[in-house]
Amino acid sequence: MTIDALYLLQLTLNGLMLGLLYALIAAGLSLIFGVMEIINFAHGELLMLGAYAMAFVLPVVGLLYWPAIAATVLVTMLVGLLIFEALLARLKPEEFERSILITLGLSIVLIHAMQLFFTATPRLVDTQFGFEGVEIGSIRITWTRVIGAGVAAGAFAGLYFVLRHTQFGRAMRAIAQSREAALMVGIRPRAVARNAVTLAAGLCGLAGAAIAPIQLVTPYMGQFLIFKAFALVIVGGLGNIPGAVVAALALGLIESWIGGFFEIVWQEAAVFVIMILVLFLRPDGLFKRGGMRVG
Repeated sequence: MTIDALYLLQLTLNGLMLGLLYALIAAGLSLIFGVMEIINFAHGELLMLGAYAMAFVLPVVGLLYWPAIAATVLVTMLVGLLIFEALLARLKPEEFERSILITLGLSIVLIHAMQLFFTATPRLVDTQFGFEGVEIGSIRITWTRVIGAGVAAGAFAGLYFVLRHTQFGRAMRAIAQSREAALMVGIRPRAVARNAVTLAAGLCGLAGAAIAPIQLVTPYMGQFLIFKAFALVIVGGLGNIPGAVVAALALGLIESWIGGFFEIVWQEAAVFVIMILVLFLRPDGLFKRGGMRVG
């Protein structure tokens, strides 16, 4: 294999791993939109909280990756539950503008609270794996990236199983497809919405925990990632979870390829250029919109 081919393979593997982490964030957004028909502008701050939780839990558990990930997911799910009960429970599907103001305000509060208590100084998170990695010829990928991608893939398998094969998931899909019909068969929208927000927060916390050892942790890190996630949800089709995942994987590849051959500014602009093109050609996204489709 030539040097250029090896370099392209390295970029492709990095892109797939990055795309899986993007997909965790986008899937959570799609889940909340599918059930509640709102966009959670504080979703990125859940990722940020997950990254900070990982940073604080790791030293306590002796830099052990798996216990820290489990604790982080539990923390963010609890935060998601509190956010739902305090702010989102009374929102109705037709109150889209109100939901934007509430979640945007929450986002600003969380960012500045974290900056007040922990400063804006970036934190470097270390794990038991350090900078060790897998080497295949001249290709090298750190264990934190490999395991982060594996955790994300496992989370999607679990999410698919929950939504397709459990009463918990079927209730979410029923509410997303027809709230009135779901009410007629005794499904409680409030309980289902609470479950959806808590589950989405867990996915976001998992993404934050996986990203923390890969990039610097700051109070603003969620802001940089959430706008990409919004674009991915739009490109994939609002409420379409597989569409969001496919769009996220494609973005990870495109960003990695662009970053490997062009200036970084084009890498950051890629998702928004793609979103604009998709909206011109297919206003509802690349895949069918709505109904919280899972396949």
